[in-house]
Amino acid sequence: MSNYLIREMKPDEVGILKDMLYEAIFQTDEKNLLPRDVIEQPELSIYINNWGKSDDLCLVVEIDGKIVGAVWTRILAGEIKGFGNIDRETPEFAISLYKEYRNQGIGTDIMKQMIYHLKTRGYKQTSLAVQKENYAVKMYQNIGFKIVSELEDEYLMVYNLS
Repeated sequence: MSNYLIREMKPDEVGILKDMLYEAIFQTDEKNLLPRDVIEQPELSIYINNWGKSDDLCLVVEIDGKIVGAVWTRILAGEIKGFGNIDRETPEFAISLYKEYRNQGIGTDIMKQMIYHLKTRGYKQTSLAVQKENYAVKMYQNIGFKIVSELEDEYLMVYNLS
């Protein structure tokens, strides 16, 4: 694996979140991918629209000057709630890596960095929602996320930051 840099996203890089949001969607059928405009649906676009509020935080993974992944958190407790919403104080995780950079430990590294950032900002916990069949469930559990609720197709997971 080539060297990679994990850093905070710069304000002029906010556009990368559209790519990252699309990549974050768990799709099982490689031959029948969802159209890219699926991210315009309100229940998905809330993860990136109007980025830059005080609780928004994004780290990116850069290899050879190119962003290849990101992890971002925001509190999604408004009219439309995030899939992993717990309450109005808990930032919700989203993570994404381009396919060719998955399964190399980068996701674990960037998530641990984000957990550190959230701890230093004084948050008590963080949450995420994940499809049950997503291979990332194991990674989240290895990092320390616990399943707190189960829906038909997904888990709601929480990481205690205190």
